[in-house]
Amino acid sequence: MEIKQNQKELRFEKGYKILDSLKELPKHVNGNTITAGAVAAIFGCTGPALLVIKAATDGGLTHVQSVSWLFSIYFIGGLVSIFLALKYKQPIAGAFNIPAAVMLASVLKTSNIYEACGAYFVAGIIVFLLGMSGLIGKIMRWLPLPIVMAMIAGAMIKFGTGIITSTKAMPIVGLFALVGFFIIPKISKKIPPVLGALVLGMIAVAVTGMLHFEASSFKFIAPQIITPKFSISAILSISIPLAILIIGSENAQATGVLIAQGYNPPVNVMTMVSGIGSIFTSFFGGHNANIAGPMTAICASEEAGDNKEGRYAASVVNGVIFIVFGLVASIAMAFVSALPSALTNVIAGLAMINVLYSSFHDAFSVDKFKYGSFFALVIAMSNITVFKISAPLLALVGGVIISLLVESKDFKKEAI
Repeated sequence: MEIKQNQKELRFEKGYKILDSLKELPKHVNGNTITAGAVAAIFGCTGPALLVIKAATDGGLTHVQSVSWLFSIYFIGGLVSIFLALKYKQPIAGAFNIPAAVMLASVLKTSNIYEACGAYFVAGIIVFLLGMSGLIGKIMRWLPLPIVMAMIAGAMIKFGTGIITSTKAMPIVGLFALVGFFIIPKISKKIPPVLGALVLGMIAVAVTGMLHFEASSFKFIAPQIITPKFSISAILSISIPLAILIIGSENAQATGVLIAQGYNPPVNVMTMVSGIGSIFTSFFGGHNANIAGPMTAICASEEAGDNKEGRYAASVVNGVIFIVFGLVASIAMAFVSALPSALTNVIAGLAMINVLYSSFHDAFSVDKFKYGSFFALVIAMSNITVFKISAPLLALVGGVIISLLVESKDFKKEAI
């Protein structure tokens, strides 16, 4: 009986009483935590939001469905931030999986929104059960990180090349955005590079007369509840890659950041909450709400203050801003719709630079799984579909099979 109790405690990491954390919160809300939380939120509400909007547009979603998608991931992602930050007094931020949003741009062309929502729901169940089981480490040994990151790099590389092709299509707009990305942060470190790119890019669009706002479009649109439908092909194409991305990219990145900063992150609970968040977002067309790697990194950094015990306040600030952004998602959609596609493509590509760099680095910086990683990369880049199974899942399966055939010794090294 005692052994079972210890196993349960290990599985469900013990935290603090939320009310006690709330009482202590005011003394940790200061210039540093507010700034860090706001910077994290600005990062999350600019480039990543543009990626989601672009994915929704490319996937053929209606305006209301796109608004619902945006609402769910930011509103529920904000709740995840606030809950985990208060429960564990750690700067854990919630949002959504950026690479998954990129992946869905092509997948939604073969699955309707109802089947996609069913697949999101199943992905949430998978993630939740993995968190409850405590078997995440064992499963990830058979799905090596280099292969996962190579798949991400292959799926997202088009956003990197989009910077160049869109700048060629609209040179003035593209060049202004690039100047904003690289120069403005040097003038003020408080301004995120993507925000600098967006501001100067918008100035260029306005000066060249390509900015067309319609007053009628700036109105509140309530999110739409979508009834999920379950399809085997959608589950294979979406659920499995999505679950892997939630655990293997964002959650893993956030966990690594927290450990590096001296925290003891509640890995199992973080995983379970990511699953629950994904289940809720599926009813509004959202692909998931999980732990956010980049935002957690910002909130956990030294810029959030010298007192590590109080940095959780930055994640609370981030969560509140996310919730507000989710509530006004329809206005954000109207704003983005007024921008030319060339600018949104450039901003989206710039927002992906760090993710792409990390993906390539983690895929090929170690002398393990190099053949599996290579084939995962090129399969994902090909964007092929076989029997309605999308390229991301084919990339993962193909990469693992290649590694098992020609570099099985690397799996043995992982198990040590």
